[in-house]
Amino acid sequence: NGWIDLAEAEGLADLLEAETDSQRRAALMLAGGALSRLVAGWQQRLLGVSAALEADLDHSDEDDVRSAEEPFWKFNAASLSEEVKNVISKPVLERLMDGVRVVISGPPNAGKSTLLNALAGREAAITSAMAGTTRDVVEAPTSVGGTPFLLIDTAGLRESRDEVEAMGIDRARTQLAAADLILWLGEPEKSPQTTNVIVVQPKADLSPPHRAADLRLSAKTGEGMDELVALLIERSRALLPREGEVSINSRHRRALSECVNHLDEAVAVQDPLVGAEALRQARATLDRITGRAGVEDMLDALFARFCIGK
Repeated sequence: NGWIDLAEAEGLADLLEAETDSQRRAALMLAGGALSRLVAGWQQRLLGVSAALEADLDHSDEDDVRSAEEPFWKFNAASLSEEVKNVISKPVLERLMDGVRVVISGPPNAGKSTLLNALAGREAAITSAMAGTTRDVVEAPTSVGGTPFLLIDTAGLRESRDEVEAMGIDRARTQLAAADLILWLGEPEKSPQTTNVIVVQPKADLSPPHRAADLRLSAKTGEGMDELVALLIERSRALLPREGEVSINSRHRRALSECVNHLDEAVAVQDPLVGAEALRQARATLDRITGRAGVEDMLDALFARFCIGK
């Protein structure tokens, strides 16, 4: 009814689903119009850029109209593009709402399920001394130190002729590819060669220290658990939106990315008519964020989050 726009409605939906203080604060900012005000400012600047170009196209014979050959409008369009890119580069809101994806991986019987249960604070996964107990993906949403995590236990990585276990191993590798952080409980030299890996030496009470491991851990004695929690929280800071900053979701990012493409096109082209059309399309993409234009996009976003008319 015009009281809130689409971005604010999305913030309200996030607020209803929030389970941690950080999720609640981010949702309140969105629901309170922080993103909407930022977009409104961009729209005003973009209108000014468009007006300068349109005035030259239609009224270049007037004395007070600046020539399109001057870099005024292109400079402002490029400046706006860089500002929008800076917002796009920040972590998306879904990671805060859904939790940082922490995949626990390694060979069979390395203590992966035991570690997941210890971090989750409940028996989320079946544990057994028998190798190959976990054959499917087990997810456990949890909050550690106020930070939301999605803990994911996976099948032990090894060669297997068992069809069901092989399917579980394939799913484990898929989870590794989509992980924000990986807790590797195997030999350090066999860990995934990515920068988001934390090499954990499990069963520290039964083996001597390994120099290549980031930390030693014993589910039996509790050794290393506090250090692991602190490390997870530290690594997650770079992956989550910062407190007090405007956060965007994937829909916002797609629209802003299109806006940047149109702005860059306007700056790059030589034909001012093509530039004017690119600026018009850039304005339309900003309108889609708040739902003031693009009826189908607005309805799709609304029906995806709320049970309206169902």
